[in-house]
Amino acid sequence: MSPVPAAAQVLAILRYLAGQAGPVPAAAISRDVGLPRSTTYHLLDTLTREGFVVHLPEERRYGLGVSAFELASGYSRQAPFQRLARVPLAKLVDSTGHNAHLAVLHGREVIYVIEERAPGRAPLVTEVGVRLPAHLTASGRALLAGLSQAQVRALFPDASAFVLRHEAGPGSLTALRQLLAEARRRGYATEDGEVTPGFSSVAAAVLDHSAHPVAGVAVTFPGDEVGPEQQEWIATQVTRTANLLSRRIGGVHAS
Repeated sequence: MSPVPAAAQVLAILRYLAGQAGPVPAAAISRDVGLPRSTTYHLLDTLTREGFVVHLPEERRYGLGVSAFELASGYSRQAPFQRLARVPLAKLVDSTGHNAHLAVLHGREVIYVIEERAPGRAPLVTEVGVRLPAHLTASGRALLAGLSQAQVRALFPDASAFVLRHEAGPGSLTALRQLLAEARRRGYATEDGEVTPGFSSVAAAVLDHSAHPVAGVAVTFPGDEVGPEQQEWIATQVTRTANLLSRRIGGVHAS
């Protein structure tokens, strides 16, 4: 089915506004989105009347409106991403025989939003709703590896940001950057006993349409049960699951 140009233009404007720090002039929207000025004004007028955009006449700027907020609220209520991810994570557990989970980044922490337990495996610290320091977890490292250096530096401005759980893990920005570089090179992130002694994890990021990391898929296993070759195989299954979820949300995925 062919795309509808007007719909694509409307979505481009809304995505642009969502990425700005505040309301912006119509001229900036026209320039940055790549639309004729007349088209931009017509679309902004329609979006304003429907409540998706608000016009600030004194400032001659446009920002997101209440209807856009209602869409976001509806997304939160329906939790469609968690629904999309639950079955693939259950299959990941079936194939690996180990616990799997899905986490999202919130500041310097990750929040676990799904946990799928393998039969006979003990519960882990990664229960739904638990927050952990992102730089210590495989999921967090997979997500941080997809951010720019400036974004990572803003999250970890000094040594006080590097909280440790068991006296293991990166204690500086330089050490963290080395781990993230390795995660980008391999296509997945790891941690070994930094969250829970005796347990290791591998994780890969789910990417949206702009290649921004939106969630981390991970499997955690007892370190003494899994050798290097088996860990590599688990990492392949984790990466495949993350790629599947990326496709399901219309995002990009690793080749």
